[in-house]
Amino acid sequence: MTATDGPGRLAVVHPDAATLAAATAARLLLRLLDGQATHRPLHVGLTGGTVGIRTLREMAASPLRDAVDWTGVHLWWGDERFLPSGHPDRNETQAREALLDALPVPVGNVHAMPAADAPGISTPEDSAAAYAAELARFAGEAPGDDAGPAVPSFDVLLLGMGPDGHVASLFPGHEALEVVDRTVVGVHGSPKPPPERVSLTWPAIEAAREVWLVVAGADKAEAAARGLAGDDVTRTPAAGALGRRRTLWLLDVQAASEVPTADG
Repeated sequence: MTATDGPGRLAVVHPDAATLAAATAARLLLRLLDGQATHRPLHVGLTGGTVGIRTLREMAASPLRDAVDWTGVHLWWGDERFLPSGHPDRNETQAREALLDALPVPVGNVHAMPAADAPGISTPEDSAAAYAAELARFAGEAPGDDAGPAVPSFDVLLLGMGPDGHVASLFPGHEALEVVDRTVVGVHGSPKPPPERVSLTWPAIEAAREVWLVVAGADKAEAAARGLAGDDVTRTPAAGALGRRRTLWLLDVQAASEVPTADG
């Protein structure tokens, strides 16, 4: 089932969370294969969360994964918990266990947000600044007055969404929502533990060619409907997650239960 609501947003609805993860994995692998036929390298932003990590496990199990030339793929993250390296709650740790450790991806192609115990890192702001510099290294030419932010143009940026409508670590009413002069921000006082995080900002998110929001569960239905309808970003940050070319909301039936269908 598909539904459209709001400019440039397309919702694709799957029967359940398991099917959603499997379909998203196949969709992403095919997107990488298609992309490698036209340009390299490819840049993909990963997300954490239950369905995000389940999607990575589905990718690991797919025979399509071996058809991708992973030496031409760079992997990034939309946000990270500011915790020590290897901590089980870090998105990076979970992604490595679910998929990355099984892939022939060059070490230099995996761009994790610096951990709390990384050399020279003592605050979320330190990690954010270091990650912004890493993003800028892959941005191509230095941006001019009319150019975009100093980030690679993500071919696909995967984002999860919380029941409150947050994406990455941009929470409703949080001051991080207002940051537009940087591509990465340190987040304090997160309403979801841990309180300290690192997140891409709107300029970095909006530079993505395609943004895919992967959302499952009845507890997210109301926020999904608001996001698809283009709600105020301060109330529903997911409404502001828009790709330059395409914005997909990949939902299970429960998450889509309050979204109007195309036939009304």
